[in-house]
Amino acid sequence: MSVSTLPASKHVAAPSTKTDLILIKLKSAKGTTIEAMREATGWQAHSVRGFLSGTVKRKLGLAVTSEIGKDGVRSYRICTSGEAEG
Repeated sequence: MSVSTLPASKHVAAPSTKTDLILIKLKSAKGTTIEAMREATGWQAHSVRGFLSGTVKRKLGLAVTSEIGKDGVRSYRICTSGEAEG
């Protein structure tokens, strides 16, 4: 039996899980808000905050920082290796 390899796709696969959706949003340069994560997942605000604390920080070991913008809205993003956790 021979095994063939398929060529790598040039297209990026769409996020397949809610975790993927949130991680993509958190990795953007501007980050994301609780409200944007709620809309993307259908979760309540406390569930999003629990996900950030339990899954993103503890299970995945990623540093998450938050900042309050000029509009007064808090945004969250994953810190790059050179940034300090906030």
